[in-house]
Amino acid sequence: MERRRVVITGIGIICPTGNSVEEAWGNAAAGKTGIGTITRFDTSHLENHFGGEVKGFDPNEYLGRREARRTDRVTQLALYAAEKAMTDSGLQVTDENRYDIACIIGSGIGGITSIFEGVKAFIERGAKAVSPLMVPMMLPDSPSARISMTYGLRGPNFAISTACATGNNCIGEATEMIRRGQVKAALAGSTEAGLVDIAIASFNNMTAISRRNNAPEKASRPFDVDRDGFVVAEGAALLMLEDLDHALARGAKIYAEILGYGHTSDAYHVTAPLETGEGAAKAITLALADAHLQPTDISYINAHGTSTPLNDKSETLAIKSALGEYAYNVPISSTKSVTGHLMGAAGAVEAVFSVMALRENFIPPTINLDNPDPECDLNYTPLVGVQRELNIVMSNSFGFGGHNAVLIFGKYRQNGHS
Repeated sequence: MERRRVVITGIGIICPTGNSVEEAWGNAAAGKTGIGTITRFDTSHLENHFGGEVKGFDPNEYLGRREARRTDRVTQLALYAAEKAMTDSGLQVTDENRYDIACIIGSGIGGITSIFEGVKAFIERGAKAVSPLMVPMMLPDSPSARISMTYGLRGPNFAISTACATGNNCIGEATEMIRRGQVKAALAGSTEAGLVDIAIASFNNMTAISRRNNAPEKASRPFDVDRDGFVVAEGAALLMLEDLDHALARGAKIYAEILGYGHTSDAYHVTAPLETGEGAAKAITLALADAHLQPTDISYINAHGTSTPLNDKSETLAIKSALGEYAYNVPISSTKSVTGHLMGAAGAVEAVFSVMALRENFIPPTINLDNPDPECDLNYTPLVGVQRELNIVMSNSFGFGGHNAVLIFGKYRQNGHS
């Protein structure tokens, strides 16, 4: 049976570079950073005082004070992105189609704020002080559950949690559900609200994050020889995915098509990537095979590019291994240089940027790449973005625990990509 084609018909995003597609993408394309000194809470007890904050979002104003109190920030951000994606898609949920729409929304660390606050209340004030809603607020499936309730989506509804690969896995698995005819549409993506002091302290103690407090806007510097770790960030991004025939039948606008998906495991280390990049390279080759494409068909790669010494080196090796000599010709960039690392939400945000790159025929820059690491010797589009005809874009996401997930997007063509 011929598999169904899957297209993107709606997008919602909230991240450090903006709270709409136009703003978030516009700033990323212009190389305008969303990283700065943290303003939402006191960081005086921490060694790191900066991150990629969402700006101009008041959950009390957006949800109402009572509802905001009953939801963790990870769900609040997801609800915002969901509303934008649902509205953008124009898909009307009815009694006739609600079981045909899935809701696949993941998170790396879920409702960590609710866990942290609950534990503090228990220790400081006793058992009766713990919120009865702490458990539902902390669950990683809370965003998907709440969004399904908000819009009456009764198709499959679950969360995937694969650390920093979460967004790509959610979008990829939702794509597979549509391809095999299980559902006709899926709201898919990821959310993360890990910009909290206990998470920052943990990342700092594992020496994973930058300590460039004197110049936070320069702290995220993927593939640069002076990189000293990633920058913790927060946000959410969701895509409405649809069976192509379903989208065409209702006259939906089509942003792009999902052509390929590959995922593997390093089976190596709890935080470090496989140094050779072998697992990541295999995920890339599997995505290419799934899309029936050759390496030379890729117009641009949105790299995982976290700005950690280990990741950037191993990803460079993975791209070389998977693409061969063409690795030196394909333009690559890391938008984490402007957003910071949204961890579980990174793949979904970067899926949005990959789709917008396709639509605008524009490669966003890797800012702060002032002194390229000799071991990261590919074309990482330093400092300034490039206008270029793009037809097919690959987006890499690699997570703690060895999760590797790769997506390939293409411009929608009536007869498909040959």
